[in-house]
Amino acid sequence: MVSHKEFVCAGKEPGLQVWRIENLDLKPVPKALHGSFYTGDAYLLLFTTKVPSYNIHMWIGDECSQDESGAAAIFATQLDDFLGGGPVQFREVQNFESNTFLGYFKSGIKYQKGGVASGFQHVVTNDVNVKRLLHVKGRRVIRATEVDMSWSSFNKGDCFIIDLGKDIYQWCGSECNHFERLKAAEVSIDIRDNERNGRAKLNLVQEGSEPAAVIEALGPKTTIAPSTPDCDKVDTANKKKAALYVISDASGSMKVSSVAPSSPFKQAMLSPEDCYILDNGVDKNIFVWKGPKANTSERKAAMSAGQQFIKDKGYSQKTQIQVLPAGAETTLFKQFFSDWRDKDETTGPSKAYTIGRIANVKQVPFDASSLHSNRAMAAQHGMVDDGKGKVQIWRVENGDRVPVDPSSYSQFYGGDCYLILYSYQQDQQHIIYTWQGLKCTQDELAASAFLTVKLDDSMGGSPVQVRVTQGQEPPHLMSLFQGKPMIIHSGGTSRKGGQLEAASTRLFHIRQSSSCATRAVEVTASASNLNTNDVFVLKTPSAVFVWQGVGASDEEMEAAKHVVGSLGGSASNVSEGKEPGEFWSALGGKKDYQTSKSLRNMVKPPRLFGCSNKTGTIIVEEVPGDFTQSDLATDDVMLLDTWDQIFIWVGKDANEKEKAEAPKIAKDYVDSDPSGRKGLPITTIKQGAEPPTFIGWFQAWDSKMWDTDLLGRISNRF
Repeated sequence: MVSHKEFVCAGKEPGLQVWRIENLDLKPVPKALHGSFYTGDAYLLLFTTKVPSYNIHMWIGDECSQDESGAAAIFATQLDDFLGGGPVQFREVQNFESNTFLGYFKSGIKYQKGGVASGFQHVVTNDVNVKRLLHVKGRRVIRATEVDMSWSSFNKGDCFIIDLGKDIYQWCGSECNHFERLKAAEVSIDIRDNERNGRAKLNLVQEGSEPAAVIEALGPKTTIAPSTPDCDKVDTANKKKAALYVISDASGSMKVSSVAPSSPFKQAMLSPEDCYILDNGVDKNIFVWKGPKANTSERKAAMSAGQQFIKDKGYSQKTQIQVLPAGAETTLFKQFFSDWRDKDETTGPSKAYTIGRIANVKQVPFDASSLHSNRAMAAQHGMVDDGKGKVQIWRVENGDRVPVDPSSYSQFYGGDCYLILYSYQQDQQHIIYTWQGLKCTQDELAASAFLTVKLDDSMGGSPVQVRVTQGQEPPHLMSLFQGKPMIIHSGGTSRKGGQLEAASTRLFHIRQSSSCATRAVEVTASASNLNTNDVFVLKTPSAVFVWQGVGASDEEMEAAKHVVGSLGGSASNVSEGKEPGEFWSALGGKKDYQTSKSLRNMVKPPRLFGCSNKTGTIIVEEVPGDFTQSDLATDDVMLLDTWDQIFIWVGKDANEKEKAEAPKIAKDYVDSDPSGRKGLPITTIKQGAEPPTFIGWFQAWDSKMWDTDLLGRISNRF
């Protein structure tokens, strides 16, 4: 296939490359102007990671001609071909870009009027004759759109940038909030530093105190319109509605036929011989999946098949298209499948990865001695310290908390709820774990939540609260029992006289976490629950067996001794593959079990979401790209998803409605995840009291960042 001369340097090193379509040809856009788009044009972007893997985006402006958008599609297909058909391709439309795309431009996207046809060029200038007005909108995603240079464009709820070349004025409406002013300041600074090479003066202007130069540029000031709510949010129910179609050209022309009318789908519905369209058009998303063995013409026509599909369905031209080769599926695509497993992924826990994300994955080995200095390690292993602090445990009983006998601190029963208070760093820092058994009563669940808040209040509201569901214990909680495994009985209670007769045959699954803490969980006594990576203790009426899987560790074998000690009896060791007949008969016969070598370090990028009701209804938006500490909006509640746990971060200026809704949103978010993460630990933390397990997900965390007024600090750069 023909390849363009611009492709010679495409994808050679990590980072972003941008081209504009000019007279049906490709022209590179200078780096300083990345993120600035003319609304009359089409663009081609290539993002290369260190691995390398590639994302190709074609971006189409609102006023772009048919010819230019057609040329962009052809170049995108040629570039995909040039890079071996492995890239993920995105079709982006002005104002409706994907989060992947928006993540490349952390200081915002600028839309400028005009385009090639009207003689507008992408050049870095010290041009002092500029005269334009930009309307800045957005809390997570910042868009600055060029509007008519007149007072009628303004409103009280937003920020505007009056760009007069030598002088740039950031105008803030009287109803505009603090966080939006901060984000608009990033755009102003970006224009000065990149478009003007630092040769312009920035000025901050409040509504009602406009300087003479602004009045001169815009004419006599008229009444400013009231703020307008951002009500262009789709019903979140649409996010999960989709249909699946198969594309084939068996008959000589492309045909699309239905596979499944509604989601969730099964991964097995995707055959490697075909290409598929996943239709989430109600939420303005279309995905085209390319099977690795599909024929070349089908694979090459993937993007055009998607575009044709949008036309045939009468969907909005704003619909995003993602073309995904097998193995490069995005999180957005995978959420429509109830049983999605990435290649080689076992059902074991998977891990999120640390800073330096986007493909350069660093698994940080665990070393307890450097926990305080190495925050990335603390975060990745979920450990605030080595668990050697002070532990107090209470059981919830008749609406109150009753102390548990310290000799049985490591034993937990599924019919109970417990409060575990952990104090460390000379009693300066505290964590309250609320452990909820799967067989406890509704009253105990409610009481455990109430007692946690009461305990938190009695300690001045400084503790970190972690809600833990039985079987989903975080590594730090497991490490509190100093060398003993945490033993979790599937039912029963530790109350005096409340012990139920335990089953005659019991099976305990012993696994060590990446931070070396061990847990023994009672599971159903069936051979299908065995796992080649772990150790199991089987107690029958007549014997006790310790079964050692091929991939099990010595520490797991050591932990088995404690379990045998608590169950009573003397154990015989059994190696995987050398089991006696009575072992299998106690488990109800041989069955298939998990034998693939554990991929306990499957990597998933952490994700950050903001929950805000500034518009009257609660809106949850993802922060695009690599997030930083400054993405934590102090007037919002934020959710951080690190895959094996969820953090709720409460900003000091968040309102009561946001605080009340956030735990519900976090629970719904986890429970509705088709990959089955129900019951994950949810940790609530307050601004200013962040533990290292949270801080470590942010690069270069500054504990004093909120001590000074951020807007004041940014204004100093004006």
